[in-house]
Amino acid sequence: MPVTMPPVLLEIPSELCATVAAPPATPVGQCLNEVRADVRDDGVSAPKGTDIAGLQRVVADAKHQGIDLKVVVVPANPPIEAPLRDIATEIGHTYPDSTVLVLSPTWAGTYSTHYDRFTLEAGQDVAKAAGGNPVQGAKNFVSQLQTPEFPWTALTIFLVLAVAIGTILTRVMQVRAKKAAGRKPDSPTPDVSAESRV
Repeated sequence: MPVTMPPVLLEIPSELCATVAAPPATPVGQCLNEVRADVRDDGVSAPKGTDIAGLQRVVADAKHQGIDLKVVVVPANPPIEAPLRDIATEIGHTYPDSTVLVLSPTWAGTYSTHYDRFTLEAGQDVAKAAGGNPVQGAKNFVSQLQTPEFPWTALTIFLVLAVAIGTILTRVMQVRAKKAAGRKPDSPTPDVSAESRV
């Protein structure tokens, strides 16, 4: 009989329920399901009073750039930032080809199978820099995803090769210098004819 592993329990904060205007006693799992359904059509789940049309424009612009963006706005910060990434992960598992951005007033969480964690973290940083404006935060995030990455791999390969070549050249020069120092200069041959004259 195969052993099944228990599912990974992610921490979904109760603050998510305010995104879909659910009553305070609503189970968090139910709120998460409502958010999942909410992002299905236009890629946005945000509370009333948020510039939802602005977020929809950002999602549409991202789609034109080849990014299937889903944006969730949580109106209040949870006690720590990590649960926002858990929300993004849950939404990302529901929509596997999407890149998910979850914003609260001062924090952000992300998930994507198309972008590496370094790029997502950089996107989170610029999204948070929008000062609690979700539309500007989402724009900043998409802009960061489109920013060409510095070619770290190529730089690393170049540096490793440069160090290896430098090491080899240094060793060759040391061996040559040692050989040159080990040779004795030719000693002058005595003048035999001068000695025989004496």
